[in-house]
Amino acid sequence: MKPVHFAPGPSELYFTVEDHLRLGLRQAVPSLSHRSKEFERIVERVSVGLRQLLELPDNFHIAFTASATEIWERSIQNLVAAQSTHYVNGSFSAKYAEIASQLGRNTEVTRVSEGHAFHQPTRHHAELIALTHNETSTGVALPLEFIHGFRTLNPNTLVIVDAVSSLPFPQFDFSKIDSAFFSVQKCFGLPPGLGVWIFNDRCLDKSNQMKKSGHRIGSYHSLPSLHQFALKNQTPETPNTLAIWLLAGVVEDFLRKGIQTIRRETEYKAAILYQALDQHPLVKPFVLENQWRSKTVIVAQTGDHTQRLSEHLAGRGLLAGDGYGPGKGNQLRFANFPTHSKEQYEWLVDSILDFKG
Repeated sequence: MKPVHFAPGPSELYFTVEDHLRLGLRQAVPSLSHRSKEFERIVERVSVGLRQLLELPDNFHIAFTASATEIWERSIQNLVAAQSTHYVNGSFSAKYAEIASQLGRNTEVTRVSEGHAFHQPTRHHAELIALTHNETSTGVALPLEFIHGFRTLNPNTLVIVDAVSSLPFPQFDFSKIDSAFFSVQKCFGLPPGLGVWIFNDRCLDKSNQMKKSGHRIGSYHSLPSLHQFALKNQTPETPNTLAIWLLAGVVEDFLRKGIQTIRRETEYKAAILYQALDQHPLVKPFVLENQWRSKTVIVAQTGDHTQRLSEHLAGRGLLAGDGYGPGKGNQLRFANFPTHSKEQYEWLVDSILDFKG
């Protein structure tokens, strides 16, 4: 039996990817010029699909990068002249703040311990507030009310959300944020190598203002450059054309299935796994507060049982993800993405409950 990958990225491929890949190769998609009409039609398919899937307002735009990690850097270059504020509760939110510091910005950090989130949004004097909706290293998800609460308190500050390991599950109110981004190797079930940056007109205005003021905002992947090419359904440079093609296909598959169905299934799978971990005598959920528990990356505190549980699951064709950072060696992480079926999750839950140490 083919093993099921539960690592939170790269993770299990969405079950239609193989068919989309075959079709793309038959149609010579990797050989298309990124200035061709055929390529423009592919980009248009993705843009139209993502707009519908995520319910993006008209004042939001979409651009492609090499990865979400690149968007960390590009967003600071383009949106922060002096100071950014970062809410840090794990390894990946910390890396975003570190990049801002490396780029010479005054970096304000609000930090809580791993396994925790934050209680209330607050006022800030920074140009950008950076929030990580789903901390992939710890399995903590910030409540949407917390994220949306920053707009009222900080009406002139840009709010950007790292949604790398959660979109399209969360239903963001895009009137309350200015930008969000993700990479395709997680919830979208694709091979790695593509980042998707969603941004509104306020972000474009800020980037153009910085450019006029003499700030270095980058070159071919500056926000104005990315946007100008996106208006033509193009990219500044030769991109990962095959990845964009595959994303177009999977987004359309998601739309056919229905985003509400995807969300309901995600909730169900998360509920049965958390219930199993809560009941298990040897392993427990790492995140104790229900309101902070991620639905898309579930982290188990496995302690001395980590290797044996991992081997137990692997023997049944279920490949867990290792813990990350401080959790490596004493935690296991389980992706709960649209590609993971209810039946696979029920098998995972039964296998964990069967584990005796």
